[in-house]
Amino acid sequence: MIDRPLPEENATLAGYGFLLAKYSLGVPMPDMLAVISSKHTKYETEAWRVFTPRHAPEDNLYGHLVFALKHEGVDLTVLKALFDMVKDDEIEEIVKREPNGRYARKIWFLYEYLLEKRLDIADLTQGNFVDLLDGKLQYAGPSRSSKRHRVRNNLPGVRDFCPLIRRTAKLDELIGKKLSERAMQTIGKIHPDVLLRAAAFLLLEDSKASYAIEGENPPHNRAERWGRVIGKAGLTPLSWDELERLQREVITDTRFIHMGYRKEGGYVGIRDRSTGLPIPDHVSARFDDLERLIGGLIETAELLKESDYPPVLAAASVAFGFVFIHPFEDGNGRLHRYLFHHVLLDTGFTPHGLVFPVSSVILDRITEYRAVLEAYSRPRLDHVQWRATDKGNVEVLNQTIDLYRYFDATRQAEFFYSCVDHTIAVALPEEVAYLEKYDLMKAFVTQYIDMPDHTVDLLIRFLRQNAGNLSKRARSKEFEALTNDEVATLESKYREIFADEG
Repeated sequence: MIDRPLPEENATLAGYGFLLAKYSLGVPMPDMLAVISSKHTKYETEAWRVFTPRHAPEDNLYGHLVFALKHEGVDLTVLKALFDMVKDDEIEEIVKREPNGRYARKIWFLYEYLLEKRLDIADLTQGNFVDLLDGKLQYAGPSRSSKRHRVRNNLPGVRDFCPLIRRTAKLDELIGKKLSERAMQTIGKIHPDVLLRAAAFLLLEDSKASYAIEGENPPHNRAERWGRVIGKAGLTPLSWDELERLQREVITDTRFIHMGYRKEGGYVGIRDRSTGLPIPDHVSARFDDLERLIGGLIETAELLKESDYPPVLAAASVAFGFVFIHPFEDGNGRLHRYLFHHVLLDTGFTPHGLVFPVSSVILDRITEYRAVLEAYSRPRLDHVQWRATDKGNVEVLNQTIDLYRYFDATRQAEFFYSCVDHTIAVALPEEVAYLEKYDLMKAFVTQYIDMPDHTVDLLIRFLRQNAGNLSKRARSKEFEALTNDEVATLESKYREIFADEG
């Protein structure tokens, strides 16, 4: 049963929607499903692709698989659940029916790849190779040829971790902006001293924002410490041990936290006030699946690093995949945002020596960020069977690894790419412009009045906080020595230099 209203009264399910309903597959529904209309108009809604009667597939397993691969792309979550239910001979019959057919070969490859088994079918020895993913439907990864199937495996990941991203107009537009090149051009116009100061400020701001997203307000030294860790992102390759080391950098007080990878279940949510029972918003991956999932995530990050896959998409897949897996008891959120920086730097997208303050932008869009996280977590809660433990934790009772290694990361990618776009187009230029104006104001003050640097800095900050005016408190305390004429001159000059700031 598909728990989603059809776009038309007489429409019939096709492709993945048909397979989900027919086989009662226990997986989250794709964001988009397909139907065949009785009308002759092809269109899309927010949740449906509507096709005309001439697109109707053969009403059998092969027909709907071909339709899905041709019109909807590859959905590893649905395919893995389906292949777990069908028998080997059903797939063998499909391949033998059309041994050189492009879709029969794709189905054959995916069946063996996902189930890690080999069917009783001889290797193909002739025929052109075909791409597994259709680049018009999904963003493809680097090509690895499977001679047995004569298929080019261009999945943007590996068997144990492979989020997929649908090709959308929004993402194509953002990719077309060539943001990395734009950032390099912007940086090339900035005086090295100003750039160095901007980088230091943005690094600290990103660190503070990452804590703030978690609802924390750490002391300045902790924020600086984590900022220094972020500043080294991309320098050390990801590994099982490196992620554990990073957790130790995040967590300074370890007395009440199990450090390292979880040895029990995990969840994000609250506890019932009266019973203490967990009320999850998100259930973490089973702890006995972590080695495969984290190993797959690291392997995927390396695979995409050496490819033409868009770096921002790679960063979204790896970073969001990590936080969905939730391998640690604590520190997952900050490590998730660290991974954004790591992948962008590791792929060469981010200029050396500069960290884009994406956490600051995420903090400004916190409601949208939470919605993007929930878009993954909420549909999966219905497919995770768990019970409460006597420690107030959760114990997962069913096999759930596929929920974490295969998922559609389109919404997450669109959100993160828009944050990177804002960072490069707005946040970075604004900080550089402020520093340049700050230097002009500082030069004026030091020529006008003999004042130490730290006092000049305090003066400019007070003026900025009060829209170019010194407050009565500042005039009666820190700057009591200034005359009325001097105050008027300083205020006037500040407003002149910072005229375009709201």
